[in-house]
Amino acid sequence: MTTCAEGTEGVAEVTDTDFGAEVLESGRPVLVKFTAGWCGPCRQLKPVLRAIAAEEADRLRIVEIDVDRNPETTLRYGVLATPTMLLFRAGEPVKSLVGARPKRRLLEELADVLG
Repeated sequence: MTTCAEGTEGVAEVTDTDFGAEVLESGRPVLVKFTAGWCGPCRQLKPVLRAIAAEEADRLRIVEIDVDRNPETTLRYGVLATPTMLLFRAGEPVKSLVGARPKRRLLEELADVLG
């Protein structure tokens, strides 16, 4: 996979190496999905995040990071379950969401950022 490339999904993959530049230094809010290839709920969440990324591209960036291949960032933010989504604003985590959810519910939970 290409590191930090916007895929056809509109959701970039980040790594321990580029997390700071891609997430912490971003000029807009970033929703980070901590994921794993073996995680069923992570796969269920993928089309939800893809749709939100397409609809909210001007207000929100969505990226994912594989917990198995990027243990440093996973440990730094205390991620214990997948999928975990952390919302970063101005380089700081401001919201944590654990588990898959439907698009409408996720948008409601992100309303304060997207509003």
